[in-house]
Amino acid sequence: MTTDSTERKIRLPNGLEVLGILLVFIAIMFLSLAVFDIPIQMALILAWTAIILFGIYLGHNYYSMQDGIQEGISRGLEATLILITVGAIIGTWILGGVVPTLIYYGISMIHPVIFLFAAMVVCAITSLCTGTSFGTAGTAGVAMMAVGQSFGIPLPLVAGAVISGAYVGDKLSPLSDTTVLVSSLTKVDIVEHIRSMLFVSLPAFVIASILFIIVGIFYVGDTVDMSQAQETMFALEEFFNIQWYMLIPAVIVVVLLAMRKPPIPTIAFGALLGAIWAVLFQGRSIYDSFMALYEGYAVETGYLIIDELLNTGGIEFMLDVILLILLALGLGGLMEKTGILQTLTNILASWANSTGKLSLSTMLTAFFGNFFGGAAYVSSITGSKITEKNYEHMNVDKRILARNTEAGGTVMTPLVPWTDGGVYMAAVLGISTMSYLSFAWFNILVVIISLIYGFTGWFIWRTGEQSNESIPVESDKDVTS
Repeated sequence: MTTDSTERKIRLPNGLEVLGILLVFIAIMFLSLAVFDIPIQMALILAWTAIILFGIYLGHNYYSMQDGIQEGISRGLEATLILITVGAIIGTWILGGVVPTLIYYGISMIHPVIFLFAAMVVCAITSLCTGTSFGTAGTAGVAMMAVGQSFGIPLPLVAGAVISGAYVGDKLSPLSDTTVLVSSLTKVDIVEHIRSMLFVSLPAFVIASILFIIVGIFYVGDTVDMSQAQETMFALEEFFNIQWYMLIPAVIVVVLLAMRKPPIPTIAFGALLGAIWAVLFQGRSIYDSFMALYEGYAVETGYLIIDELLNTGGIEFMLDVILLILLALGLGGLMEKTGILQTLTNILASWANSTGKLSLSTMLTAFFGNFFGGAAYVSSITGSKITEKNYEHMNVDKRILARNTEAGGTVMTPLVPWTDGGVYMAAVLGISTMSYLSFAWFNILVVIISLIYGFTGWFIWRTGEQSNESIPVESDKDVTS
């Protein structure tokens, strides 16, 4: 008698089979979201079903695929814990007056014409200090969305500025988990990794800044509604104690994160400070403060704009987001277990025979980690490992591998609706991924500039070269050993 494992012959899917299952996946997502308006969680469950059936066709048994699901989900457990603490901090920081004070000062100090640029800069500074795009969007980002709405600026534009700024630090801060992870996976010193990324990130940031300033001058300046801003400030003064010391919890959290303290207990401590501030300075009860931790801030003030801006947050607010992320991570585990990602990446790795193709293939494999794996962590692994040998064969410095991995992975995460970043940004900022996607100019420019460097050979260094005295590799010619 033979066991089930010996009876089954497991094989990798070929290119046509992978193309077929990917078309099925895309069809499921498109029909579910665009045609039938089915919740994205259900769409992912349908995608799970399709991939499981495909895995059985390839010879896998269900239990091995279940192991793949569990492995995929395990990669994102830290992110889900961060989401729980971020939900809590949003709730108590609103109740405790931290976010209302940020909104009030933002309205009073930032001119509407430069607001989009200022929002990006504020979020960039916050993310550079803290290393977290999630924490930045959930605190400074929420405040900037509120200020933008009070000015009457279209929210997709504001969200694009917030996300652009938030991912500056997620990409460049030595405190960022993805920056550290990619540095570790590629065996590139983290300082050298950041220096290499500056060649892409600085021009991307400058161009994005110019675009946001131009939009502010020629669009926002003609359409801004200051009466709504004044009404918002009046309402905030009526319902909250607005004082400079309301910002102390925010300063403490930023300092602790800048000191490289663990993000989960640090953010949780910040949420507790928000609850204490609510009792001490906003006249709230202890019960209200703890309910804000779980249920978020909920009140009917009679001012529609305040109710729309501030009735949010809490751990409960994040539960749908966490479910979606777990489903996406599980899907990524299925894709990996059934060999779909392996076949895709093998095709791309064999195709990459020039620096342009090499850069494109690395960014695509990282993007596949996002698209099918649902998380920046997955993209960091796929992007850094699949084409690694090609960089060695072509004598291209591993700093370029690390930089391209971040370009195709980290900054693209919030632009895919079902990744952890896409789901989180849409939930916290209150606007769909597809609405803000075309305005996340920093993220888009990072990809474009990275591809330009790859196909031109600019800032592409040979093994052992220093970035400030490099000789470019042949850009778009076949390279042989």
